[in-house]
Amino acid sequence: MITDEKVARINALARKARTEGLTEAEKTEQAALRREYVEAVKQSLQANLDNTFIQTPDGKRRRLERKGDGD
Repeated sequence: MITDEKVARINALARKARTEGLTEAEKTEQAALRREYVEAVKQSLQANLDNTFIQTPDGKRRRLERKGDGD
């Protein structure tokens, strides 16, 4: 789970990168935080989609089906 402190740190590193640049350690930290953030967003989206239902015109409800990776 991504915390508010981690989001603030991502934003602070982004501001610093635009103004004065980052050290290699900061670049590594920024990349790791960004990966963690993206994974948290993906998990949240997947949880929402797993709880999504389609209602047909006849009133029946069915879960949203997952498509294959190639579709």
